[in-house]
Amino acid sequence: MERVKTGIKGLDEMLGGGLLPQTANLVEGAPGTGKTILGMQFLYSGITQFNEPGLILTFEQDTQQYLHDAASFGWDLKRLQQEGALRIIRSSPEVTLADLEHVGGQIETAARQMGARRILVDSLSHFEHLASDPVAYRRLVYGFINGLKREGLTSILTRESPALLGEPSEDEEDIAFVVDAYILLRYVEIKSVIHRAVLVLKHRGSDHAKDIRRYEITDRGLVVRDKFEGQEGILSGTPRSMADFFDKAFLGERR
Repeated sequence: MERVKTGIKGLDEMLGGGLLPQTANLVEGAPGTGKTILGMQFLYSGITQFNEPGLILTFEQDTQQYLHDAASFGWDLKRLQQEGALRIIRSSPEVTLADLEHVGGQIETAARQMGARRILVDSLSHFEHLASDPVAYRRLVYGFINGLKREGLTSILTRESPALLGEPSEDEEDIAFVVDAYILLRYVEIKSVIHRAVLVLKHRGSDHAKDIRRYEITDRGLVVRDKFEGQEGILSGTPRSMADFFDKAFLGERR
């Protein structure tokens, strides 16, 4: 099956080879977990490795902030802009939704002029104030996602989680029904040291890794490392060693 490679070492393996074409893929995590970095890496790899132009649709940061942040990883987004392989669009959720409902909107025009194949939407959290309840929010996001798919775009949608540590809330899980893939980034505390963990909760139409893996933010972007071995309760934020659990369960009465 054709795959859209993220270009992120270890993540494509977790995704069964990569994302599926023209899908909407949610990356959720607390501040500092690297959601936007993952999205920029997805775009940069697409342009430089696979000749797939891309768009950044942002509701918060300005263009210069993306250029500055990307440069710290050795990604020259300014050059890609000048070459016409990348375009950064700063808008609002209200304008964007209206834009996708009409022929000749900004996203449609940019995507067709460039031949764009990928898009980073940063961030989906800004849509929440447009909906009065979870059902309305889900319907709104569903319509937005379909608009991106009509343009033939494979998207990374970032969304901020209010929980620094711990399992997803019901609100976080609710949006998972309308996206094609759901990638969760989490902080994990092990022996008083904070680690970063990644889990693919969902990948519609594809097999995917079910384990939780470590990842790091290096000077070249995200790198997914090894699995969390011998630990349980990873998503709780404070996992326990299986050896400690065994000792307590089976040896506690003897001590």
